[in-house]
Amino acid sequence: MLRMIIRRLVSGVAVLFVVAVITFLMLYISAGDVGRRILGDQASEEAVAAKNTELGLDEPVLERMGDWFSSALRGDFGKSWFTNEPVVDAIMNRLDVTLVMVFVSITIIAVVATVAGITAAVRRGWADRAVQIASIGGSALPGFVIGVVLINFFAVQRGWFPAVSRIVPGASVGDWVNSLTLPIIALVINGAANAAAQIRSAFIKQLEMDYVRTLRSRGISEREILFKHVLRSAAPAGLTVLSLQFIGLLGGVVVIESIFAIAGMGRLAVDATTQGDLPIVMGVVMYTVAIVIIVNLAVDIANGWLNPKVRAR
Repeated sequence: MLRMIIRRLVSGVAVLFVVAVITFLMLYISAGDVGRRILGDQASEEAVAAKNTELGLDEPVLERMGDWFSSALRGDFGKSWFTNEPVVDAIMNRLDVTLVMVFVSITIIAVVATVAGITAAVRRGWADRAVQIASIGGSALPGFVIGVVLINFFAVQRGWFPAVSRIVPGASVGDWVNSLTLPIIALVINGAANAAAQIRSAFIKQLEMDYVRTLRSRGISEREILFKHVLRSAAPAGLTVLSLQFIGLLGGVVVIESIFAIAGMGRLAVDATTQGDLPIVMGVVMYTVAIVIIVNLAVDIANGWLNPKVRAR
């Protein structure tokens, strides 16, 4: 197990490095006249040139990348070009909202998708058809459409929840719950639909295996077969599905946070990209990739515990 964890950590660091290099080159080569964007059209050429020099944009791109990596290894991702706020502070001030949304959503998705998937796999009648129809319907609706519908019905027409986030520094637990309920529902509907269909397929595949028929021939109850043997065998596939859903949620919050005016990391990324605030964009990319690597490592450890064959890879 330890060897597997070390290999995963090494590969994760390599992925993080490659993503950093590619992202840096793509952003900074196509940066354009940053000084002009920051100072505006009325600024003189001398002021624009001085601003570009201050930001180090007149240096060769490889030298800039080396400086960035040197600072990033010390935990310094620079400062925002437009607000002068440290990148790490800008992300950390918004990361908690995003992580709460994602982790609460993936927890609900795990419960709903597992129950629905197992039910559909075991009861191959109306329950199976109902789950499949719900999965197709939920998968077909984009998250932003679900979000708009939820806002219109529950916020605008009913007034049960706020249409925009009330989460500010020092906000109460009630404000957090009221502000995140609709966004989480929007994320869960789409994610649970996809996950339920895949978990259903994983359980059906296990139920059709020879070992299940052998256990039945020995008179072992269906409940014991399902929850002691099939569930454990199908768990690695289910964990993989949920890890992919987690990654999808990190991408989905970009749209959801914009719709509900939530000051999270996704909205920070959108605003920074629109402005061309490259240090913020780089920081968000690095934090997001690091979170994905950590989650995948946790899933690999869980799969290794459930399936000894994984440990030998």
